Amino acid sequence: MPASFFDSVLQLIVRTSTDLPPDVRAAMKISLDAEAEGTRASQALKIIANNIDLAVDHEGAICQDTGMPTFEVKTPVGANQIQMRQQVREAVVEATRRGKLRPNSVDSITGENSGNNLGPGTPIVHFEQWEHDEIEVKLILKGGGCENTNAQYALPVELPHLGRADRTLEGVRNCILHAVWNAQGKGCSPGAVGVCIGGDRTSGYTHAKEQLFRTLDDVNPDPRLAALEAGIMADVNNLEIGPMGFGGKVTLIGCKIGALNRLPASFFVSVAYDCWAFRRLGVVLDGSGAIVRWLYRDPSTPIIPMLDQAGFARTGREVRLETPLSDDQVRALKVGDVVLVSGRMFTGRDAVHSHLMKHEPPVDLRGSVLYHCGPVVVKSGDSWQVTAAGPTTSIREEPYQGEIIRRYGVRAVIGKGGMGAKTLAALKEHGAVYLNAIGGAAQFYARTITGVDGVSLLEFGTPEAMWHLRVQDFPAIVTMDAHGNSLHKDVEQASGAELAQLALSS
Repeated sequence: MPASFFDSVLQLIVRTSTDLPPDVRAAMKISLDAEAEGTRASQALKIIANNIDLAVDHEGAICQDTGMPTFEVKTPVGANQIQMRQQVREAVVEATRRGKLRPNSVDSITGENSGNNLGPGTPIVHFEQWEHDEIEVKLILKGGGCENTNAQYALPVELPHLGRADRTLEGVRNCILHAVWNAQGKGCSPGAVGVCIGGDRTSGYTHAKEQLFRTLDDVNPDPRLAALEAGIMADVNNLEIGPMGFGGKVTLIGCKIGALNRLPASFFVSVAYDCWAFRRLGVVLDGSGAIVRWLYRDPSTPIIPMLDQAGFARTGREVRLETPLSDDQVRALKVGDVVLVSGRMFTGRDAVHSHLMKHEPPVDLRGSVLYHCGPVVVKSGDSWQVTAAGPTTSIREEPYQGEIIRRYGVRAVIGKGGMGAKTLAALKEHGAVYLNAIGGAAQFYARTITGVDGVSLLEFGTPEAMWHLRVQDFPAIVTMDAHGNSLHKDVEQASGAELAQLALSS
């Protein structure tokens, strides 16, 4: 393939990572208008909208978790797919070097990060021949947080709050409702789901993910599935899960359902959940590999900002916190408080938490803020710059978090999606709080970081290392306090009750 194919794929990767397509923007704008002013849901959506604008204005990654790149490529008969695959891989490496993709390819046995997003199985590239002279390349970037909320059901199955799901469209409906309810804020709602009815376990998940390449405003050509999609959207948005799981009117911005034939003995329902940072674009190329046109977007149409110049506005009721934090400071906080954190904080994800269970920390964590974040970083000379830094899903650290708070005196944990009973008990016993940042808002939060003082455990790879950050007015919401209260538990219980009511009324 000529060099222009590499250039075109690189453009596609950069644009997909930094610029949400118009249909997703439109859905998020509708979501913003649907939530009452001054609510937690409205505040979350304003930060998201601000982040969307910042990402496209500065060509920065919308979310620091740039996900697993999945390419769907249609080629003319006779095209050299071996060369095309190699140039796709080279484009991924270059996008990673430029900081448009975070190094996300990790050896499943050793945990070693390849550093360039290449490795067995990464990136994912699917080829299909068609009888056209043009080449079509579509790309979706789907992060780990929403990937972890994928679900697959083997019908018939008993579902919490919903009862038995049989091998019917009603059973399929209940599976989808359960999957979205179970995701809560861990999947960075409001999200979208791609669904496959049937297939086997492998083809079902693949076809479910393929549904996410449909536009949010299309209509399913199968009237049975079109009706199911519309019904799911109405039902889910009555559950009051809301943006980030804070409660609210908008939980889902899209539901796209496909069907495959199945074995008589099997009836799978596969659900591919995607977050609000719904990153998928495509290009059509000519025989030279040059871009003929874009899919999902029209470059000649100006991008309308999500927010006016006022952007995200503060209320004046925010609580300012300066690290290190004291017991009195954190015990004065309660669920629902909005805080602005300044001073030093440390990042820590899965590898750091596992390490701290066996080794002393490389820094003094007494009174500290531990941020569940794997940032996108670039190095210039001897210094590091953080270019994207939103929170990761916190529940993965539930096996460790309470013990780390107890041992090392951590006073605040920042992440998204909330944590469980063990962490809640530790917060109360040892005087600490859980602060929910807005998932995916990587550009917004990167601008609160005033410097990088150092890095520890870099051998784990840049996403998993412990970064020593200086921040100014980092905003977050107290969702688990030192008095045993949890917004996440409350919303899960209330939305579960709504789910049970839906089951009774169906």
